[in-house]
Parts: sequence; C-alpha cells; structure tokens
Amino acid sequence: MTDETRRTAGWFLIILPTVVYGGVSLLSFLIDTESGYLENTLRQDLWRAGHAHAGVLLLLTLSVLPYLERAALSKKWKQFARFSIPSAAIFLPLGFFFSVLKPDATEPNGWIYLAYIGAVILTAGLLTLGVGLVRKGRTHIKQQNTIDQREL
Repeated sequence: MTDETRRTAGWFLIILPTVVYGGVSLLSFLIDTESGYLENTLRQDLWRAGHAHAGVLLLLTLSVLPYLERAALSKKWKQFARFSIPSAAIFLPLGFFFSVLKPDATEPNGWIYLAYIGAVILTAGLLTLGVGLVRKGRTHIKQQNTIDQREL
C-alpha cells in the first residue's frame, strides 16, 4: 500500500466517528419530543438518508482504496478516483441535511442539488476506477497469453 493510500485511509477512519455522532444526534432528536423532529416526516426521511449515505459512502471509500493500487490508471486519474469517491460522502449527505434545516420545511430547498452533484461525482469516480481495473485485467491476460505462446 502506498503512503498516500495509507494516509487517506487513516483520515477516513478518523472521520468515520462523526457519522456515529450524527446517528446519536438523530437518536436524541427522536427521544426529545420538543425538538420538533418528529413533526416533520420529510425532515426525518432526508436526515435519515443523509446519515445512511455518509456511513455507507465512507465505508465504500475505505473498501475501494486498495483497488486504486492495482488500477491501470495514470497518476492523475488515480487522484481523481481517490478524491471523487469520498467527495460524494460529503456532497450527498450535506444535500440531504441542508435541504431541510428549517424544522417546518415542507419541501427541500436548493441545497438538495448537492446530492445530485455528489451522485455524479461518485458515479464518475467509480467508473474511472472500474475502467482502470478492467484495463489492468485485460493487459494481464494479454501478457499471459503472449508468455504462453512463447512457451509453445
């Protein structure tokens, strides 16, 4: 594992407890009947989605980091994948949370577009990494076939 990947993983492991804190905060809103949280189902749904996306996308980030080492990508494209996937873990939840900050919100405000931006960034990063991994596999197969043919 490269130092850059190791450091990136370390930072995301340090950041992950903030998702736990967010879950505890949501739990406290559910318990505190005066918080106003229970009166707004839209807010409940979007905040629950924000919390879930934050956790899942941080774990996805940690799980794809080792694959970056094996991807047949230039340094620039590896950097893109390395930062686009975790960026989605910021944009998507912020879009969900900030779109209904007011306790009486009846519809999401303009901040919801951050979620769409996050989805596009995530898709681009995953496709980039996927292409890099498929290219690596094809290159390895071609090299192996060349070696096998030389042995004949």
